[in-house]
Amino acid sequence: MDNSHQNTTPSKPSLRTQYIANLDVAELLGHEPKTADISRDLPMRKWLYSWLLDPNIPGNKQKQFDKWLGILIVANLFSLVFEQVPAIFEPNKQLFHYFDVFSVIVFTIEYALRFYLAPEDEEFKKKRNARLGFVTSPFAIIDLLAIAPFYLQAFLPVDLRVLRALRLLRILKLFRILIPAYQEFVRANQGRTFRQRIHALVFPSPYGGALHDLFDTFIAVWVLLSVTSVILESVDSIHYILNLQFVVLDSIAVAIFTLEYCMRIYSCVEDPKYQGAIAGRFNQAKSPSTFIDLLAIVPFYLEVFLHHVLDLRFLRIFRLARLLKLTRNSDATTVLFRVIAREWPVMSAASFIMGLLLILTASMGYLLEHEAQPEKFENIPQSIYWAVITLASVGYGDISPVTPWGRAMTSVLALLGIGIFAIPAALLASAFSDELIKDREGLKADLFKILKDGKIEAKEIEFIRTEAKRLHLSVAEINALIDLVIKEKEIEENLKALPVHMIAQRPEHAVEYFKTCISEIRQIEMHMTAGEFENTAKELDRLTQSELQLWRQIQGKA
Repeated sequence: MDNSHQNTTPSKPSLRTQYIANLDVAELLGHEPKTADISRDLPMRKWLYSWLLDPNIPGNKQKQFDKWLGILIVANLFSLVFEQVPAIFEPNKQLFHYFDVFSVIVFTIEYALRFYLAPEDEEFKKKRNARLGFVTSPFAIIDLLAIAPFYLQAFLPVDLRVLRALRLLRILKLFRILIPAYQEFVRANQGRTFRQRIHALVFPSPYGGALHDLFDTFIAVWVLLSVTSVILESVDSIHYILNLQFVVLDSIAVAIFTLEYCMRIYSCVEDPKYQGAIAGRFNQAKSPSTFIDLLAIVPFYLEVFLHHVLDLRFLRIFRLARLLKLTRNSDATTVLFRVIAREWPVMSAASFIMGLLLILTASMGYLLEHEAQPEKFENIPQSIYWAVITLASVGYGDISPVTPWGRAMTSVLALLGIGIFAIPAALLASAFSDELIKDREGLKADLFKILKDGKIEAKEIEFIRTEAKRLHLSVAEINALIDLVIKEKEIEENLKALPVHMIAQRPEHAVEYFKTCISEIRQIEMHMTAGEFENTAKELDRLTQSELQLWRQIQGKA
């Protein structure tokens, strides 16, 4: 038997590698188990509390329970708003009544359930009478006030308007979600300044916790509400009925967005990137995301203060810019902008060719069709519209050639346009895919470093969680990456001890060695500024043209 083959066989995984292989990735990423580990042998009351209300058991239904209750509370708020509009309420009075009954039944069941399970709650079980402690607690009083108006009308002659006002108390039930998040936020920010707390609330940071997530959700909901109102406002029949509601909603939305904008400008100096009382805030204000925030509120103030000077109703359409606020927390848009910046030289060249072809097409169309259709091909600028829809293969049919030469040219240009107009889309798709692969290669390289010593520290766990969320990686994909890291690490450690001619004797080892070399070359570029390697190589004249071309191919630039 060939001894060289025996020497190149990977050794048995070390204890360190075995430790890494046995990592619970779901726990590492902070994912809760799909099913809670709750024994069926528990007493009925304990079992029910564990499944529905215990916040300390991962994988139970407590979060879903609170989530659906929160949605129902918000739906009740909308119901109360629309009840004030006779044109909506009167034709659907029965539906509103059924919804109110359904809500009261759900809230009553919730109250009864919490009352029954109070002896299992950590907050009340140590009291002499757990259920009495629950009934007198602030949350229970709020829950009771949420359903009391409905039952009051059955025994007392309560005016309908008073009843509707009392039903607003259901909004207070949201405090059941807000107060725990606020308490967690206070604990995390103990000893920090007011500005630091504002920064933790509006910007992503380790100090934000659940309250930061709720704040982002709150802003996102108001963005969607605001944009929806702008869209519906353009429908005359709806605008006529809900004119006052649209005005009130827009005013509240602007107040919320203005407050958010001021909070961001005020607290941004806590970020090292924006140091300086004036310069730091100016840099924050001119950043794309904050500039979008400004666009979301400026039309409102311009219309309020300058309406007597100019007719600024056209600015209302710019309120749709608020939709761009949702891109702040979108990693996909960040990757897209990065891809466009990286591929801009190629895309600009493609755009130049498209523009050139567009002008030539419009000119030819004008030349061949002007005499036959002077009203449609009146001049070259007017012919550009026809050229765009022809080259883009849209073909609305409102403008079409009638002369034989015009039709022949259109046929050729329509086929040519399919290829020319597809270039930017193909470039973006390819570059987007390359960027995701590059990010994953970067994460794999970071995993090499993190798992090298067989231990994962708290900061490293937070980094893995952040990257997994940014790259939308599942537990299975992270597991696959870790397995790949372990495998490559073992092979790398074994192959490093061998000379190249012995590696070449085993094709499978040669392939793995080649992959390792390529991975290391890609890592070099990740740790250098853009173009630094190529510029240095050209200055020193140390690489041949073919070697430089190979570098570009490995980096996906050729």
